[in-house]
Amino acid sequence: MVQTFDLFLIIMAVLALVVFVALQRFEAGYGYLFNPRYGFPVSNKVGWVLMEAPVFVAMTILWLLSERTWQAAPLVLFLMFQSHYFYRSFVFPLRMRGRSKMPFGIVAMGMLFNTLNALMQGGWIFFVSPADYYDGWFAKPYIYIGAVVFFAGMYINRRSDSIIRNLRKEGDTRHYIPRGGMFRYVSSANYFGELTEWIGFAIASWSWAGVVFVWWTFANLAPRSASLYKRYTAEFGKEFTSLHRKKIIPFIY
Repeated sequence: MVQTFDLFLIIMAVLALVVFVALQRFEAGYGYLFNPRYGFPVSNKVGWVLMEAPVFVAMTILWLLSERTWQAAPLVLFLMFQSHYFYRSFVFPLRMRGRSKMPFGIVAMGMLFNTLNALMQGGWIFFVSPADYYDGWFAKPYIYIGAVVFFAGMYINRRSDSIIRNLRKEGDTRHYIPRGGMFRYVSSANYFGELTEWIGFAIASWSWAGVVFVWWTFANLAPRSASLYKRYTAEFGKEFTSLHRKKIIPFIY
């Protein structure tokens, strides 16, 4: 099983590289970058639920099927992971404003990746890691450092989502430059928050599965942040560029 899982991680890491390269040429066409060539449009609210709920459900099933269901360290990691996806699957969509659409092709790809990611994270935490892997886990620094980074990222991500959500009043279709919070430093502060979350989770789980997820997150969000940066520049010109923001990582990129 371990060898098969290692091969799975390698394949997922290579696929992330393919996605990263592809997104240098093709924008992920949803949200501000909506593009109908990726499939027929569905409601953003419906699309987000369909896209994010599979990982929440699959992770719950893996947890319940595991012999480690009530072991302390796996349970803490499970609750950290699910705290993000419960919000993203069932709370975030209900808070969305407006009647924006997303292409179903993007939804389908999100559903596929999220299911595979549940197999990566849940597979390692509950089934593949050595039987004694979590012995003395709370005497090690990983879980504490990782949890601090994870929840800091969650705060940044949710605050940034709130800033974006409140840019427009009901019925307003104009675009605005997000301001405040980590938007002082990057144009995609919500993506920076999510990337930070999964770096924290990788540290907390101290696993290659977590590292591959971080790589996937960067491979998906970094090119999208670059596309958004170009779109902001084209639409707002000097008003935006004079802010001297980076794209997704403060002071770096």
